[in-house]
Amino acid sequence: MAEAFTVNLKVDNMVDFVKKWKSDSPNFRERIRDSIRPQGPLRPRLEQATRAIQVQIARLDSTVSRLKERDASLFSKVVAAVQRHDTQMASALSNELAEVRKMVKMVSGAKVALEQITLRLGTVQELGDIVVTLAPAMGIIRSVRSGLAGVMPEAEHEMGEISSLLGSILVDAGQLGGLTLNFGAANE
Repeated sequence: MAEAFTVNLKVDNMVDFVKKWKSDSPNFRERIRDSIRPQGPLRPRLEQATRAIQVQIARLDSTVSRLKERDASLFSKVVAAVQRHDTQMASALSNELAEVRKMVKMVSGAKVALEQITLRLGTVQELGDIVVTLAPAMGIIRSVRSGLAGVMPEAEHEMGEISSLLGSILVDAGQLGGLTLNFGAANE
């Protein structure tokens, strides 16, 4: 009897092990494919992140204003306690006031950090606009360069330098912004 119980327990443990082994989580190949595959257009995701951050900034701003009101209230109570020569109450209120001021400083710092992130996301969006603008210009410069090659050889060299300069800007912008350059769509 004990032997049958042990066998059933082992079988149950094995079934649990198999269920855990074959979970619904993505396997290694799917995780790699998802990390390599582009998530879609970058601009809408950047705009969504910017909106979410701006909502948080507004919340932090209202929190700062409430804390500042509490600061003013506590400060007036501390002043009143000092004027009444109630040192214990003044000490307790001043400790609370110090904590409120620490919280104001911390929340204000978080708000400034989120504002900086919003500015940087705006910069990334503008950098994307630069890429979209410069990509067609590259095609135009190449065609002008080939047209001027027979007429003005010295201009052809200058246009080559301009082309390489713009190309390096596009490559740098693509690397910095995580953007993929689609020259065909930009040229249209």
